[in-house]
Amino acid sequence: MVNCTEFTPMNRTTSKKRLALILLLLGSATASWASQTATTDFMRSTGKIYVVVAVIAVVFIGIVLFLIFLERRLTKLENQIRDNEPGQNR
Repeated sequence: MVNCTEFTPMNRTTSKKRLALILLLLGSATASWASQTATTDFMRSTGKIYVVVAVIAVVFIGIVLFLIFLERRLTKLENQIRDNEPGQNR
């Protein structure tokens, strides 16, 4: 069985740096996909590019919101574990 006290809570700065790195990587991947001119010209001419961009934006925003929710929940659990550790003097 894993001892929960072995895990240390992640710093806010560390999680922010990781989130910034993920955003940067996703932004560069999106930029490289947009450079495919033949596909984007066709999509623009038919008006479907806006649908594609909207779907990608909604999915991305959903993932970011889920990660923020998950981070908050984990922080609460880490605080509960830390508060309930035996051997602490109150």
